[in-house]
Amino acid sequence: MSRPSHALRVFAAEALKQHRRLFGQPLVVFSMLVWPVLQLATTYYTLRPVATASPAADNWPAAADPDRLLAFLATGTLAYAFFFSLVQSAWHFSFERSTGTLELLFLSPAGRLTLMIANGTGALLQNAWLLTCFTIVALTGFGALSVAAWWMCGVVLLALLIPAVAWGAFLNSLLVFSRDSAFLYTILDEPLWFVSGVRLPNFALPAAIQIVGAVFPLTGSLLAVRGALLEGRTVAELGPTLAALGALSALLLAAAAVILKAGEARAQRTGKLSLA
Repeated sequence: MSRPSHALRVFAAEALKQHRRLFGQPLVVFSMLVWPVLQLATTYYTLRPVATASPAADNWPAAADPDRLLAFLATGTLAYAFFFSLVQSAWHFSFERSTGTLELLFLSPAGRLTLMIANGTGALLQNAWLLTCFTIVALTGFGALSVAAWWMCGVVLLALLIPAVAWGAFLNSLLVFSRDSAFLYTILDEPLWFVSGVRLPNFALPAAIQIVGAVFPLTGSLLAVRGALLEGRTVAELGPTLAALGALSALLLAAAAVILKAGEARAQRTGKLSLA
C-alpha cells in the first residue's frame, strides 16, 4: 500500500474514532450552535451599552452600528470556536494516557503526526460546521458582509482551517506528553480570546498584549477573516497576514513533529510519557 493511501486510511480512522467518542446523542449537534450563540449574545449585550454610552465609537466605528458590532463579534465567535474546539480536543486526547490507547498507537505503524492532525481535524469539522453556516447566514442578514469577490470566502475558510489544524496538531502533541493538561486547558480558554482580539479590536489592547497575541494563530486568522468578510479586502491586501499565518502554521507543524519524536524517544528509553 502506498504511503499516501495509508496516511488517508489512518486519518479517516482517527477522525471517525474522534466522532464516535464525542457524539452520543443528536442533542450534541444542537449544543454546537446554542453554546456559541449564547456566548455571542452575552458579549454583544455586554459591550453594546458601553460602546454607545462612551467615546468608543470615535475610535471604533463598528461600535456605533449595532449590525456592524454584531458582525464583528460573530466573526470573533466563529474563529474562536475553530481554535478552542481544538483546545478541547487536545484536552480529551490527553485522557488517553490513562486508558492504554496511546501505547497501542505508538505500537502501530500509523504516522504519529498524521494521528495528531486527524484527531484535531475530526474535532474541528464536527464542532465548527454548524456555526460556520449560521455565521454566513447571519452576516448576510445583517447586511454587514462586504466581500471583494465570492472566492474570498474560500480564502477565509483556508485562513481558518489550515492554522487551526496546525494548532490542533501542536496541542495534541504537547498534551499527549504533559501531565499538566488541566492547567494548559485553563490558560488557553479565556486568555485565548482576550489576547487574540476576539471581542475587542486589537488596537484597544495594550501593546504587550498585542505582542503576546501575535504568537497565537487565532489572531492572524481573525485579521484575515474580518478583513475579507467585513472590510472587502483582497488577497493582495491580506498578503502579509496570510503569509504570516502560513509561516506560523508550518512552524506549529514542525514543532509538533519535534515534540512527538522527542517524546516517543524518551518513552522508549524511560517508559514514561513525558518530555522531561
